[in-house]
Amino acid sequence: MGKQPLVLLPGTLCNEKLWAHQARCLSDIADITVGDLSQNDTIEEMAQSVLQQAPSSFALAGLSMGGIVALQIMRMAPKRVSHLALLDTSPYPPTLDQINTWEKFIEMADTGQFLEVTTNYLLPGLIRSESRKDKSLVSTIVEMAEETGKEAMVRQMKALMKKPDGRAILPKINCPTLVLHGREDTICSAEAHQEMADAIPSAALVAVEEAGHLSTLEQSQAVTALLRFWLQQ
Repeated sequence: MGKQPLVLLPGTLCNEKLWAHQARCLSDIADITVGDLSQNDTIEEMAQSVLQQAPSSFALAGLSMGGIVALQIMRMAPKRVSHLALLDTSPYPPTLDQINTWEKFIEMADTGQFLEVTTNYLLPGLIRSESRKDKSLVSTIVEMAEETGKEAMVRQMKALMKKPDGRAILPKINCPTLVLHGREDTICSAEAHQEMADAIPSAALVAVEEAGHLSTLEQSQAVTALLRFWLQQ
């Protein structure tokens, strides 16, 4: 039996390093690719780009913005997705406060403060305060931002400002679905994940202890084990 094609979608200012543990430890059962969400400035175009590069049938996991793109893929090509995992994400359209925040981040980047967006503003919400003492983890997050770059960040923020409401698609999802969040995620609420799991037929909801928004990094072993179980359904 061949390996399951698995497409992993990272969040804003993240790349393949977000999924490093999962990609390495699931390689025995999955043929893994990490999608590039840095080239487009709408969620729809990001989804189309992933679909153009993906195999005809594949399992799909997305974290944060990656989860938003995953929901768009379910709207555009649901029959191509064999399994779906939504991690630390939200189905809701943007709020005015969120749009104002993203506009502020774009302005900061345009005035030479690109890295400060991550180090001073995003980082406290991405991982728990205890985890910010982990220099290797913090370094990985900053490296991902640097590698993604200012121009891609601006495109991603503009895409988030126009992100579609994903709630209508939830009841139509009929593949094995995992809804997962860090118990201490302060960016995407537990209530949002509960709503997604309630709306998706047969979805499994899991809260990962001692993890914030970037659960794949903070509790990499636990998330990998859960994804392995999900893939084997």
